[in-house]
Amino acid sequence: MDQRPGWETSSYGHGTDTTPMQLTALGEHLTHCSRPDRTLDVLLAGGDALRCFVLGRLVTSVTLLGAVVGLGWLIWS
Repeated sequence: MDQRPGWETSSYGHGTDTTPMQLTALGEHLTHCSRPDRTLDVLLAGGDALRCFVLGRLVTSVTLLGAVVGLGWLIWS
């Protein structure tokens, strides 16, 4: 017989209190889900940092490239 706690959305005529087994399972689930070193969180934070880094340099690069092209056009025209 499966002894894992089941989450019920109805009390089926019984009391609505949670069982200790359900509270334990909920505590384990919350501990697992609130772990700060989750892989997806790390990837999202790294991607956001990379995007901010590249975006800042991209604007500078486009500005410098435009200045060089404009200066070259003025000199060779």
